[in-house]
Amino acid sequence: MNETRPFSASEALLQLSAGSLHLTLAPEIGGAVASFYDEQADGRFDWLRPATDDALRRRDLFAMASFPLVPWCNRIRDGRAHFDGRDIAIAPGHPAGPSGKHPLHGIGWLRPWQVAQASSSQAQLVLKVEADAQWPWRFEASQWFELDPTGLRCTVTLTNRDTVPMPAGIGHHPYFPHREGTRLQASTGAMWRGDAEVMPAALEATTEVGQLREGVLLAKLDLDNNFTAWEHRARIEWPASSRTLVMGAESPLDFFVLYCPSGADHFCAEPVSQCTDAINLSDRHSPEEVGGAVLAPGETLAGSWTLRAA
Repeated sequence: MNETRPFSASEALLQLSAGSLHLTLAPEIGGAVASFYDEQADGRFDWLRPATDDALRRRDLFAMASFPLVPWCNRIRDGRAHFDGRDIAIAPGHPAGPSGKHPLHGIGWLRPWQVAQASSSQAQLVLKVEADAQWPWRFEASQWFELDPTGLRCTVTLTNRDTVPMPAGIGHHPYFPHREGTRLQASTGAMWRGDAEVMPAALEATTEVGQLREGVLLAKLDLDNNFTAWEHRARIEWPASSRTLVMGAESPLDFFVLYCPSGADHFCAEPVSQCTDAINLSDRHSPEEVGGAVLAPGETLAGSWTLRAA
């Protein structure tokens, strides 16, 4: 690693680079990635949908390029769950946005992160959260970004700093540009069909599972679903630009979420360690079907994902 340098609190953004690749982090905006792009002599190519200057000024979390998911992934039904004698009671409207009454994406993306260390090509962001009435466990989290000329590696960790076991989920929420002709290939075992409120209703080997396994034109899909038995690899092709990106992951990021709204200029392909509402489904489904972990006091859950040009 290059020699680390201090990070000034007055810096709103943190810039990393390696070769022609550039990564912009917004620590104070939920520890988010603001942009990830390749800049060569023939111009700039955005691998992730970049946050605009206006979005950064407004701290618009839904307009970032990606953000961390801790201490749970995606939605919890009605923001309510019970675990080992403690109640989870997330306030309504957490956060304001498309989630409706089901809070989503955890707590980490709603809070400013601190820069623990940084160099020209690597950075570590950290977060400490005290227990409260909504999430009654104390925890710490970190993101370790490593950029080299071939791509990006991000490692997310979640550590239970409480005195009792804590339910846990981690992941990341990258937004990719949905350009004309974009294709996606990802091998999974089954898809959680959603109900009218986008909550898991039934696990099935759907038509979409087969389409994704073979590779599919994204314009043919309209999904906001979780997939199980993911083989830790998703291939994204932008034929008009002759560009291909491979997103890889390691266990425990064994689940794949695809948010591909019809007609949108973006889509999300998310590496996560649990499906939506895993904490409320775990008493009726196997770990292979819903994922999630339980961390003993002091225990850490860690997972890495990568983005590399193919």
